[in-house]
Amino acid sequence: MKVLTLHGINLNMFGKRDPAQYGTATLDDINQGLQKLGQELGAEVECFQTNFEGAMVEKIHQAYVDNVAAVVINAGAWTHYSYGIRDALAILKCPIVEVHMSNIHAREAFRHHSVLAEIAQGQVAGFGVDSYLLGLRTAISHAKARAKA
Repeated sequence: MKVLTLHGINLNMFGKRDPAQYGTATLDDINQGLQKLGQELGAEVECFQTNFEGAMVEKIHQAYVDNVAAVVINAGAWTHYSYGIRDALAILKCPIVEVHMSNIHAREAFRHHSVLAEIAQGQVAGFGVDSYLLGLRTAISHAKARAKA
C-alpha cells in the first residue's frame, strides 16, 4: 500500500517559521516520523513538498496514474484558496485526509475556510506533528477498508 503525503507552500520552513505556532520539528523530522509509522502500519509513505502550485497539481495527477491508496495533505495557505489543487484532488479515487499543524479554526478568519474540506475524508488540525501522524493512521485505515469492500 502506497500513501502520498503532500506538503504545500512554505512548509519546507517548519522548524524555522513561527515556532510558537508550528513547533520546532523540521519537515525532515515530520517525514521521517511518517515513514516510520507507515512501515509499522504496513504502508510505504512517499513525501513531497513544493512551493509551486503547478508542481503540486502534477504530483497529484501522478498519484492518480500510480493509483495510490491514500493521500495526506497539508496544503498550507493553498488550503484556503487553491481551486486548482482541490480539482486535482477530486480526480483521485482514494481517501484524502487534510492535516494542519495549527488549529486553523482558531486563527485568522481567512484560515477558517478550506476549499479542500468537501472532498477530504476528514481534517485533523491543531495537534502539531501529531496531526500528520493521526492523519496517516486515518488514511491507511480508510484505504484498507476500501480495499476490503
